[in-house]
Amino acid sequence: MTTFLHAPSPALALVMVSAVVALVAWALQLMQAANDRGEFGLMLAGCMVCSAAVGLATVMVLSVTGPDRLAAQGYAPGGAPAGYRADSAGVSLDSISLPWDNGLDAAR
Repeated sequence: MTTFLHAPSPALALVMVSAVVALVAWALQLMQAANDRGEFGLMLAGCMVCSAAVGLATVMVLSVTGPDRLAAQGYAPGGAPAGYRADSAGVSLDSISLPWDNGLDAAR
């Protein structure tokens, strides 16, 4: 998995934001046409386009502000150690405490 180690260019950010705005505008036009014509199918299409815009915006935010990128730039707790590789970062399942883990510790 690759991440942005440097800030994405302003042109890329502008293209992504304009794509999200264009998708939302198209979804609103579809929903207005559905309201005018009384067609339920256009309303569903507008909802699907709007959810695609939300998904694109979510992926954009996660890829730009993900924990790998923050750790690589030294913003995460502990900073980036020497020889840090961005693709080696991730969430360790050892740090997650599940409700049934306590029963396993007592049995040992």
